[in-house]
Amino acid sequence: MKFSSKFGDVSAANTQSIVIARKNAQAAAKALGIEDRVQAALDSTKGSGGSAVSVFADKKPTIVAIVGSDGGVGSSQALAKDLAAAARTVAGTTARDVTIDMASFEPDDAYLFARQAVQAFANETYRFDEYRSKKPKAPTLSRLVVLADAESRGDVTRGIRHGSAIAEGLTLTKDLGNHPPNVCDPAFLASEAKKMAEPGRVTVNVIEEKAMEKHGMGALLSVSQGSARPAKLIIVNYKGGKTQKPVVLIGKGITFDTGGTNIKPSPGMDEMKFDMGGAAAVLGTARAVIEAKLPINLITIVAAAENMPGSRASRPSDVVTTMSGQTVEILNTDAEGRLVMCDAMTYAERYKPRAMIDVATLTGAQVVALGATAAGLFSNDDDLAAALAGAGDRANDRMWRLPIWDEYQDALKSPVADMKNVGGREAGSITAACFLSRFANGIPWAHIDVAGPAFRAKKATGRPLGALFQYLLDTA
Repeated sequence: MKFSSKFGDVSAANTQSIVIARKNAQAAAKALGIEDRVQAALDSTKGSGGSAVSVFADKKPTIVAIVGSDGGVGSSQALAKDLAAAARTVAGTTARDVTIDMASFEPDDAYLFARQAVQAFANETYRFDEYRSKKPKAPTLSRLVVLADAESRGDVTRGIRHGSAIAEGLTLTKDLGNHPPNVCDPAFLASEAKKMAEPGRVTVNVIEEKAMEKHGMGALLSVSQGSARPAKLIIVNYKGGKTQKPVVLIGKGITFDTGGTNIKPSPGMDEMKFDMGGAAAVLGTARAVIEAKLPINLITIVAAAENMPGSRASRPSDVVTTMSGQTVEILNTDAEGRLVMCDAMTYAERYKPRAMIDVATLTGAQVVALGATAAGLFSNDDDLAAALAGAGDRANDRMWRLPIWDEYQDALKSPVADMKNVGGREAGSITAACFLSRFANGIPWAHIDVAGPAFRAKKATGRPLGALFQYLLDTA
């Protein structure tokens, strides 16, 4: 889709379809000369958050989508629901273009309104049909215009620019997640990352297994050794700032997770192609940051591997040495994500980051605790945790902080090594975060567990890209 802005009154909207907020629908209808039809639609329906009703007119705009409740829009989450309803409604018609009357929504933040509008329509028109022999008919909707008053010109223009950048990043994130695992393996992730390289601004390096051995990445290599597909450590270095320390994003890139020797049950194993959701999200975030030209230095690291039960696969009770020098007793080969992430965290120290944030589809316990609504957030730094949680709230990409108190660390005690890689059934997402916390080495660090939010109904969602972009924007 193409996204743009226009400034003026709703009566000047030259568009096939228009979106207006229910609270001020009659004012907009009067300007368009369709008061009776709009009133009839309002009288015959009940407005609520995320609801939509369509009115058809004889002249442009021929389709009018009325969204929301009679009380108007409240939170960022409520606005997102209304805009999503608008996008679904208009995308289901034959309209080629749509205009959103921002004034009718009376938003508190014109920038955020424009950004969320772009995201809503980009999300609704996203399709992944690469592997279909006969392509379904694509949506006809191809252009969105945000109609606003002249005073909001700067905020709206910026919101559309950032929204478009986020949409680019989300497309990459979703595409990577939706590709089948026989295509999207560690080498494929590396090749997609290399496409982001730009002379002078973005460099992409890939560390192969021989170099990992020299670095002492025994934990990461223990995961990939059962697979015929070699692991990759992918580094995207974006230099958008001046001399400030970079933020480091680290993504878990298990392109398929059978569980290894501790093999998973068959039901649901097809969803394990999404176990690289963290990697997809941080690569998509890097793409969005590059597109938006944010004034920040960003290092994105992807620890990519495939977890297979081959003849060389790790066994329960194996002991490996991490890059940090700490030893780990592997009691469950299906707790592999933390093994690839811990070596990536140690590698990240060389960049002397101001903050280090890892994103991973790490534990089923996160899904039990929070479902798909919120990601689990863990941190050794209160300011960083608050900044990420706040960014998630503003971006409608929420996360909830859980503790990593010292009492939970006891579950990781091993009789033969410095630690074991699992802590038992209780507090599984917490003990996994406790494991990772041992590799932060004094750096402000946060761990985001997106096992629930990263995919729904066997489709990638792109989360938590929105929250990460908002955090980086705030930091920049």
